[in-house]
Amino acid sequence: MSSAKQSLTVIGLGPMGQAMAAAFLDRGYAVTLWNRTASRADALVARGAVLAPSVEEALAANEVALLSLTDCAAMYEVLEPAVTALAGRVLVNLSSATPEQARSAARWMAERGAVQLTGGITVPPSGIGQSASATFYSGPREAFDKHRPVLEVVTGRTDYQGEDPGLAALFYQIGMVMFWTSMLSYWQAIALAHANGLAAADILQHATDTANSLPGFFAFYAERIDAGKHLGDVDRLAMGMASVEHVLHTNADSGVDTVLPAAVAELFRRGMDAGHATDSFSSLVELMKKAEA
Repeated sequence: MSSAKQSLTVIGLGPMGQAMAAAFLDRGYAVTLWNRTASRADALVARGAVLAPSVEEALAANEVALLSLTDCAAMYEVLEPAVTALAGRVLVNLSSATPEQARSAARWMAERGAVQLTGGITVPPSGIGQSASATFYSGPREAFDKHRPVLEVVTGRTDYQGEDPGLAALFYQIGMVMFWTSMLSYWQAIALAHANGLAAADILQHATDTANSLPGFFAFYAERIDAGKHLGDVDRLAMGMASVEHVLHTNADSGVDTVLPAAVAELFRRGMDAGHATDSFSSLVELMKKAEA
């Protein structure tokens, strides 16, 4: 078996898997590859990577294997025919998963003699190998510490979240909640701009300034929310209700799709109906929380 410090296996050669394999090659690692469509490995093989003819042989080549697959269903589909090769391996599962799916996968691997480190990469393929990029990890601390040099090739920052294999997936999904919703709001803004004769470039600076203002709001409200304080001393939900209705009507008057602003307005209405009119609009978080048993 090859030394984990000098070699590893990458299973799955979509854009992310290819970027990771290339980053390891750049740093002199011996890289073994497997992908269902073998031709995706051609450029990497030309650079010195080895394409294994089977998943079993790819796993057998190294102690550490990085899994870059679509989701856990794809992971099981790939690994189940190769379960005899799992014993003694450390599998860095970078496939998209819910926290519960990550925990189930960790148990499944442990039952077959393997260790899972769950990973949640916070950057697109272009960020792989960059020192400023980050990945969340969780799982056995011993495995994380031992293989940290490998993980730091993927992204310079390795944010270890604890032994629970679901925590890295949770932190990743928290980021995705914000990312997808934020990007949809940008698409909504562009649609509204286009409907009124403006291009995306025309609103880019305004959109950027708005986004850059958010960290201050995050910090201000985090302390209050954790303290359970939704005082209406700075803002009030009723004022926000008027604003989001103006947003909704502006989009409707412009003839653009209103599904997103209507959903926002509906959440504000629920807060009003719950008696939070004079509270801060941060009180809406109470409507979103898990119901107490």
